[in-house]
Amino acid sequence: MNCLTKLNGAARHNRSCLCIGLDPEPEKLPAGASVTDFCREIIGATYDLVCAYKPNIAFFEALGSSGWSVLKDVIEAVPRNIPVILDAKRGDIGNTARAYARAAFDELGADAVTVNPYLGRDSIEPFFEYRDKAVFVLCRTSNPGAADFQSIESNGKPLYQIVADKVETWNRYGNLGLVAGATQPSELKAIRDAHPTLPLLIPGVGAQGGSLELAVKYGSSGGGLAVISVSRQVIYASSGTDYSQAARAAALLLRDEINQYLAA
Repeated sequence: MNCLTKLNGAARHNRSCLCIGLDPEPEKLPAGASVTDFCREIIGATYDLVCAYKPNIAFFEALGSSGWSVLKDVIEAVPRNIPVILDAKRGDIGNTARAYARAAFDELGADAVTVNPYLGRDSIEPFFEYRDKAVFVLCRTSNPGAADFQSIESNGKPLYQIVADKVETWNRYGNLGLVAGATQPSELKAIRDAHPTLPLLIPGVGAQGGSLELAVKYGSSGGGLAVISVSRQVIYASSGTDYSQAARAAALLLRDEINQYLAA
């Protein structure tokens, strides 16, 4: 099944545009909880409230030699009807990019991946060729330093808009989307207005300070799919043994709040 079909199906079935980011930091986990068990418990408590999960590869690589197998176990714990977006931000010359794509899709079994377009089309095209997978291209990111490059203008157009335009032209298999952060709502709106059908992965709500209301309003304008990604606000809702129940409660509130904004 095509990943975007799977993503839309999960969104409809669970009435949810919420994506939970899995960013496990061992020092923040409840006493006695392993990374694998922690993530599995979060997934088990929330899988009916989300449209996707987004494990960030960095937190698993930081575990050392066991990290790869832990990440694979976590991905395998996600129900098959829920897509996994691997947050890896890959992008490199062709041969290396092909190896990164094989790692994400063939070895780990992710349904989608985030990529960095800075090196140009050939550095991320190997990901596009997996036609049943989805690729979310960094466009306007949510971090404070994003404007250092992404807002630089060429011929009157900022770089993030040029990236969005390029992705639209590259989308010959219909499996591409954009990463557009919630922390810059006017720029999120500009991206959505110019590209009404491209799926948007929207980080930056919660701990990074982005407005959930504006992320939903601008990200879903015109009927385009907006995947609202929240990590710390959900997975660290409690530091006690009730962490999975607390994560479910936080996810339920977010899912319902998103739906209220969609209805409005």
